Amino acid sequence: MAMDRKSKEALREVAEGRFGKAAAAVVAEYRGLTVASLTELRKELRKVNAEFRIVKNRVAKKAVLGKAESAKEIADSLKGPVGIAFLYGDAAAGAKALTEFEKNNELFKITAGVMDAKKLSAKDVKAIASLPSREVLLGQIVGLMVSPHRGLLGVVNAVPRSLVQVINQIKEKKQ
Repeated sequence: MAMDRKSKEALREVAEGRFGKAAAAVVAEYRGLTVASLTELRKELRKVNAEFRIVKNRVAKKAVLGKAESAKEIADSLKGPVGIAFLYGDAAAGAKALTEFEKNNELFKITAGVMDAKKLSAKDVKAIASLPSREVLLGQIVGLMVSPHRGLLGVVNAVPRSLVQVINQIKEKKQ
C-alpha cells in the first residue's frame, strides 16, 4: 500500500522524536519471526523502558540523516527487514533484554546500534548487555567511597575499645 507524502513526513517526524529521546538505538533483523514472538519482545522491552518498532527503512534513513544527528551512524545498517529498538532508560538493561531474546530466537539478529552518536557493532551491544545495571554500578561506587571511612572508623574505635578491655582485665585480676 503506497503512502502519501504527508504520511511519510509524519512518520519521519515521529522517528526523529524517538531517536532524539532514546539514550541508544539498536537495529535488529526480525525476518521469519511470528507476531507472537515480536509481541513478547515488545513486552520485555517495555519493562526496561524501551520499545521495538518496525519503521520503513527509507523513512528511518531520512529521520536519521535529517534531525536525528546522533543516530546517523546507523543509516547504512537500515537494509532489509529490520526493526529498531529505542532504549530510553538504562541502555544496559535494554541491551540485555535484546540479547536474551536473540539467544532464545535464532531468527532474531542484532546487526548494529548507536549510543552517544557512536556506532555499535552487534558485539558492542552484547558487551553493553553484560554490564551491570545502573543501580548496581551506583551501589558499587558508593561502597567504594564508604569503605575507607569504615576502615578509619574501625581504627579510631580500636583505641578506646582496647583501653576498656585492659581496664576490665585489671579489674578481673583484682577480684
